[in-house]
Amino acid sequence: MADPAPDDGADVAPALFSRLAADPLADLLGIVLEQVRPGYARAAMTVGPQLLNAVGTAHGGATMALLDVVHAAVSNSHGTVAVAQDVHTEFLAPGRPGDRLVAEGTEVHRSRRTAVYRIEARAQDGRLVATALARVFRTETAWEDR
Repeated sequence: MADPAPDDGADVAPALFSRLAADPLADLLGIVLEQVRPGYARAAMTVGPQLLNAVGTAHGGATMALLDVVHAAVSNSHGTVAVAQDVHTEFLAPGRPGDRLVAEGTEVHRSRRTAVYRIEARAQDGRLVATALARVFRTETAWEDR
């Protein structure tokens, strides 16, 4: 995926960005939502000691949480509440202690009721750590109505 220049993340309405970024689990894991625009989202986390598994690499649950935060942001980026139906994740390389993992999600397909997204997490050296193909159900509820 392209590596767009960092900005203030306000490509969607600031109120929507704030709501998507206010994720207690993401905060607990140190995941920061960096950018959301219609059909695209990016977030990052640094693999610290609290995110390691028993063999000393990034815990799969932490990596999956990073992918899921991006999935939630990109799937809600059009201002309509969307809920996950399926996420298929492939772990391809270990996240190492100190790695800054950046996940980017892009819209593959969107209809009135469902949508599909591809999300990739890479380390700062370009290593592809994990990829996901994720599907959501799109409700008829606008975010501003919640």
